[in-house]
Formats: sequence, structure tokens, C-alpha cells
Amino acid sequence: MKKIHVLFEQEDYRWIVLHRDPDKKEGLIDSNEYVITHKGKHFLLDPGGFEIFPTVLASLVQVIDPQEISGVFSSHQDPDIASNFSLWQEIVPELQCHVSWLWSSFMPHFGGDENTFISIPDKGMELNHNGLKLIAVPAHHMHSAGNLHLYDPSSKIYFSGDTGAAILPDENRYLFIDDFEAHIPFIEPFHRRWFGSNGHKNNWCEKVQELEIEILCPQHGAIYVGEQVWQFVDWLHKLNVGTTRNRVK
Repeated sequence: MKKIHVLFEQEDYRWIVLHRDPDKKEGLIDSNEYVITHKGKHFLLDPGGFEIFPTVLASLVQVIDPQEISGVFSSHQDPDIASNFSLWQEIVPELQCHVSWLWSSFMPHFGGDENTFISIPDKGMELNHNGLKLIAVPAHHMHSAGNLHLYDPSSKIYFSGDTGAAILPDENRYLFIDDFEAHIPFIEPFHRRWFGSNGHKNNWCEKVQELEIEILCPQHGAIYVGEQVWQFVDWLHKLNVGTTRNRVK
């Protein structure tokens, strides 16, 4: 069973994160699944892979009615992001998934058809979740060629997908970062190797500074709060990405 934490709550408006599954299979990367609840409807962000669907569902039913899920946001096409989408459709057959146009013809391999996926253009777009405005923010090549984040200007929470992700050891999977400098070893190898474009990365760092962000939520690892958000953005801006320390033979 995943642990459940409420990140934000205001009457019938909540951000919930599912995290740290103590029973996950060895070798399976851990992930965070986020839910935005607004006026009785729920919006899933990167709901996870096929393998972890039973765990995610069993955890979610403790806090929401899954039949009231009205939509899904997929930051990109990786299997750990949304390969369980067809299983969610068995619960809510009319469920649709918002995803970059680049992946709208790839994602049906996980289930659904051409009517299931709502294509988001490269420049991003506004989404309406039961009266709550959300903004799909371009984050291409971070690390996916068609990558998007989701910003909630009302709560000032920014869902960053794999940006800011950390590969934490099983014995030290904390939810919030206490010391950014101590956190760097868990984020640096991933960002150097998996992020392929300094230009796109730097453009994102500059654009995101125009937003009011109090909490930055990656899909893997720990969450950044307050000043740590900007410590991370500044660190990433200076990082040279698309490199590996070991020469490929």
C-alpha cells in the first residue's frame, strides 16, 4: 500500500500524493502519483505503470471514489507514466487522457483509441478541471521529446514530471527535501544523462521563473517546497546535460 499525503487542502479542493510503496518489487523504480480533487471530481497526474495499478487503486480508494475520476494528465509516453491507462478505463470507460500531440498516436498502445487522447500542442494550453484552471507547460526534451508539465496557479503547485526527479535508495525515500545540497547526488546523474538539450532546459528554467510556485512535485523522489524550488531551478540552469561520465564503447 502506498503512503498518502495531502499537499494542499481548501474546502472541496485538494492535492494528494501517493508515495513510497514499501512493498514494491525489487528493481522497480518507485513513483509518485498525484490527484487533484475539485468539487467532487478527480484528475490523475501520471497515474503510473501497469505493474503498480493494484497498489495505486487500493491506496486511492481510501481517499476518493475512483468512478469520479474525470481526466488524466500524462507528462510523456514512458510506461511508468501511464501504461495502466487501459485499466483506469475499465473503471471509467469514458476517461480521457491529456498528452502531447507527439504521443497521441503512441499512447493507444496502452489502450483506448483516437477519441481517448486529447492532444496538447507544443506551446501548451489551458485545461479546465471541473471549474479549476490548470496550465499545461512546455518542457520538451526534459527528458522526452514531447514533454509537458502541469501548473495550478490557484494552489501554486507545479507538477514537473521527471524534472527534479530523484532516484532515492530504498532505505532513504523521504517525501520532502530538508537539505538541497545533500539531495544533489540523487538528482545529478539522472539529469545529466536523461536530459538531452541544454537549450530547451535553459529555456524552461527562465520561463518557469515567471510563475509563482510554492511546491514543485516530480514524478519520482522527493518534493521541493519554498526556497528549494528556486535552488533546484538555479542548479539545473547551470548544469551541463546530455552527458555521461563513462565513454560509450
